[in-house]
Amino acid sequence: MKLLLIEDNPTMQTTLQRTFERRGMQVLTCGDGARALALWQASLPDAVLLDLSLPGRDGLQVLGDARAAGLTTPVIILTARGTVGDRIIGLNTGADDYLPKPFDLDELEARLRALVRRSASASETVNGPTGRTAVWCGMQLDKDNGAVYFEGQPLELAPRELALLRAVLQKPGHAIAKERLTELVFPGESQVQPEAIEVVAYRLRKKIAHTGAQLVTLRGLGYLLKATT
Repeated sequence: MKLLLIEDNPTMQTTLQRTFERRGMQVLTCGDGARALALWQASLPDAVLLDLSLPGRDGLQVLGDARAAGLTTPVIILTARGTVGDRIIGLNTGADDYLPKPFDLDELEARLRALVRRSASASETVNGPTGRTAVWCGMQLDKDNGAVYFEGQPLELAPRELALLRAVLQKPGHAIAKERLTELVFPGESQVQPEAIEVVAYRLRKKIAHTGAQLVTLRGLGYLLKATT
């Protein structure tokens, strides 16, 4: 199992990393919310342990960005924010489970393994043995490697083009603000020129022209994906 641990407390991060590595897991760590999404997209872990109080970007924002970008990885939130309201917000944002600190390591491992088993079982049942999930307009998102397929053939996209396509595929027919897309396509980058997302959109638009989907610019609103036929 490949585990992504997003936790800024050095002691907690080290303890969890060593514990789960001793139990046979591969553990990637990140202590900065601004870098978390990029690492998540690059590593495509089997599960994520996510703290909410992170420097750079709050854990809920990281989770919301990940779900908007099409990342379906199972997530357990680990946090000292233990109120019912906090748990509801976390689950509504896209978390699969919630464990308040302090917690028992054996319980955390049991919840983690159960969550990954359920996720794998659901993928096999709903999506078939390939693990590909039909998204929209003949496109499929492969949750194992993050690639997007059209009629069974992979779309050859640059990483930023793929990030943009993932984002608009989550809400076809609905406009997504340019500022929001810029955050998803250029995660953790603070000095992005306003026209940068327009360049990525232009390149993506040409590469998906044959699919029957069109990336439309709505002035003042952002971008949306719609069917051309």
